Amino acid sequence: MNVSTGRLGADYNAPLCGRIAGQGGLFLHTAQNTGDSGTQAAPRRPERLIFMNTDILIIGAGPAGIFTAMELLRRGSRKKITLVEKGRSIRERRCPKPKTGRCMSCKPYCHITTGFSGAGAFSDGKLSLSTEVGGDLPQLIGDDLAQELIDYTDSIYLEFGADAHVEGVSEKEAAKEIRKRAIQTGLKLVDCPIRHLGTEKAQEIYAAIEDYLAKNGVELRFSCACTDLIIRDGACLGARLQEGENEYEVFAAHTVVAAGRRGADWFDKLCARHGIAHAPGTVDIGVRVEVRNEVMETVNNVLYESKLIGYPKPFKNKVRTFCQNPGGFVSQENYDNDLAVVNGHSYKDVKSQNTNLAILCSHHFTEPFNQPIEYAQKVGELTNMLGAGHILVQRYGDILDGKRTWQEELSRSNLKPTLPDAVAGDITSAMPYRAMVNILHFMQAVDHVVPGFAAVETLLYSPELKFYSNRVKMDADLSTSVRNLHCLGDSSGWTRGLMMASGMGVLMGRRLAAEN
Repeated sequence: MNVSTGRLGADYNAPLCGRIAGQGGLFLHTAQNTGDSGTQAAPRRPERLIFMNTDILIIGAGPAGIFTAMELLRRGSRKKITLVEKGRSIRERRCPKPKTGRCMSCKPYCHITTGFSGAGAFSDGKLSLSTEVGGDLPQLIGDDLAQELIDYTDSIYLEFGADAHVEGVSEKEAAKEIRKRAIQTGLKLVDCPIRHLGTEKAQEIYAAIEDYLAKNGVELRFSCACTDLIIRDGACLGARLQEGENEYEVFAAHTVVAAGRRGADWFDKLCARHGIAHAPGTVDIGVRVEVRNEVMETVNNVLYESKLIGYPKPFKNKVRTFCQNPGGFVSQENYDNDLAVVNGHSYKDVKSQNTNLAILCSHHFTEPFNQPIEYAQKVGELTNMLGAGHILVQRYGDILDGKRTWQEELSRSNLKPTLPDAVAGDITSAMPYRAMVNILHFMQAVDHVVPGFAAVETLLYSPELKFYSNRVKMDADLSTSVRNLHCLGDSSGWTRGLMMASGMGVLMGRRLAAEN
């Protein structure tokens, strides 16, 4: 087709969002700029507004979005699928820290949290094979269906190269002893088999999945950000996208928002703007704990990941362990406005002498407060301020003594931090009192289950924050209060983690494939 101003056509030479198939009708507007004298000014890239059509528009190429497209293909759907991702293809995601030795605060986004496969492939890469872990999706669709989705999704990961070995299912008698100690101290040990992909292996698996989607006709668009939804008369017609100076309006029969934890704040704002029914969700505020492998040896060997839950006095908030990485490495992730948060990685082949895990305190706010994400962000910003933009680290014993930690004290310890650019300081100066008290009491309880866990030299990194969208109101078909709009994964407020988000995507794919 030829391109002409204000006429129906397709510009196959226009720089579109990453890889583009060029299918569908495009309506192109171009503008030229002239100087004050009336003569043509120096040429510059014209602004473009391009109209496009697709059948299913998926916003976000994390596990939920990926598996929506995957299941549509596996069900033989012939619908045109367009998958939009703000970040890059997985093979183009590069964190410079291994070379520079410090976080470079990459712009316009952190490559660890953004891009094909989302944050999951660049963290520990663990698949939790139980409905008791990964959010509240079973409450929406039922336990039986949720477990069937987990089992089915797990089989797909195996097809694409996941390790067949499952952690936490062999040492039954040893697990009973750990559970006994947990019960004695008022904690619940959650049975959860774990399939550990490993950070490096997860990237290989998702690269293979990306290739599969592209080869089977899914239109993948990278470096393309969604700026708004197109909603009229109570129905979603599609979304507005932007790449550089190019703007797109993409119209679709169904729009699926799967923006992940990275997009939680963004989607909350869209819910408020368009009246998408939702309720204030939960935010998790906590720390990442690091100990020597010797301390966690029994638990690591028996369970691989000790998922413990407690409700410590005096506040009785839910406190839990999360994302345990035997022989792993503490890492940094960056969100909008240079917010630095701590996370953990666990590799298949490269091991440290330490084990790290998160301890998270859940906060569910009631009326009139309805800004839980902003609250958690402020906690993180205050912590970053104390660390001059870096992650803070403090010894457990120093917290009990009411003093900050000094760098020379870390150097004398048996425990060497695996995040070398973390700044020794005082996390209690930024952490909310309620959360800090809950975490300390919880650690004391865990010490009865794992002797040595609450040792003087145990390291606490801050901030560990988990942002989930306010809970989007949906039915069992994953439909929102706006017709033809669906929301999946962590951006829906219903899931947490790789497996449950992936399973939710499978369910979405089934629902859409069933339509004529």
